[in-house]
Formats: sequence, structure tokens, C-alpha cells
Amino acid sequence: MNSCVIFVDGASSGNPGKSGAGFLIVSQGKLVRKTSLCTGIKTNNQAEYLALIHALRSARRMGFDGVTVYSDSKLLVMQVKGIYRVKSENLKPLHREALGIIKKFSSFEIRHIGREKNKEADKLAKAGVKSCP
Repeated sequence: MNSCVIFVDGASSGNPGKSGAGFLIVSQGKLVRKTSLCTGIKTNNQAEYLALIHALRSARRMGFDGVTVYSDSKLLVMQVKGIYRVKSENLKPLHREALGIIKKFSSFEIRHIGREKNKEADKLAKAGVKSCP
């Protein structure tokens, strides 16, 4: 199986406000993709979901069929795992979209990590916010 590890993060200046997403894709110990993007006027949780969605799409395009995702957003991790209900109306479509992409992988795992272990994705997400017009 062709698998990778993904680190994702979202950021928002204001809640909602200008937002950004950042992610890194690592395969066999090597960084294979590093992305930062503006995600428009969103909440921090919407930005977290958009980081996940963009990262998963990117991994699919790169031919990966197994992924392990690390995020410092406990809400995102617990909602994707089905442990927390998605109550916020603005997150429901993003949650559905993420689950639809996840189903395409033969193997998927998502884990919560502390912010100190997600610094690079955090920098990318903040750069995404700064790139917003």
C-alpha cells in the first residue's frame, strides 16, 4: 500500500475572519508536499476542515491510498471519528465532504496531537491567512 502521513492546521484572524489552511504530506520519512492557502472569510473550525479536505484531495491526486492525519484540533479529530456530533451548521457540509473523500482511501486514521508537534502546519496556515486579499 502506498501510504503517507499528513499534518494539517487551519487559522483564522477573527472568528470568522480571513482564514488559511496549511498541510504537509510526508511519505517514507520525506516531505513530498507543503501547501499554504487562503480559505476566505471563515471560522477557525471551518479553516481546520478545509485544511483536511485540501490535504486529502492532494494525497489522492498523488496516488496515496492510505493516510494517517495529525491535527491539533480536537474538535476536528473527534468529529471525523464520529465521537463528537457536528452541531454547527457551517461545519456540516465540510464534515460530509471530508467523510466522502476519506471513504476513497483503503486505510485512514486521524489522531490529535499537541500544538507543539504541529508547528510547521501552523506556520503554513498562518501564511495562508496573510496571503488573503
